Amino acid sequence: MATINAVTDADFDEIVLNAPGPVLVDFWADWCGPCRQLAPILQEIADEKGEQLTVVKIDADANPVTPAKYRVTGLPTINLYNGGEVVASIVGVRPKSALLNEIDKHL
Repeated sequence: MATINAVTDADFDEIVLNAPGPVLVDFWADWCGPCRQLAPILQEIADEKGEQLTVVKIDADANPVTPAKYRVTGLPTINLYNGGEVVASIVGVRPKSALLNEIDKHL
């Protein structure tokens, strides 16, 4: 089972923007019901794509700087970063197949 690590405002640049490959970032919050619905889907994606993709999460309430920087206005928001740039952004819960279709375009 792949580990989905938490990132913070302090280490976001190092872990996400300077990563050697693509990174899927889940912007979430404790109070967000849809975020909890999405968590097992993201775990499955991390398990399946772990060789090609790093999956991390950031608590938008505890780390407000990074969501503001990337104009995250709704939760959950999933951004795919590659080479330090956002290459895809998905707001809201989507089926696993829809997420994989978007991710696979950029792998």
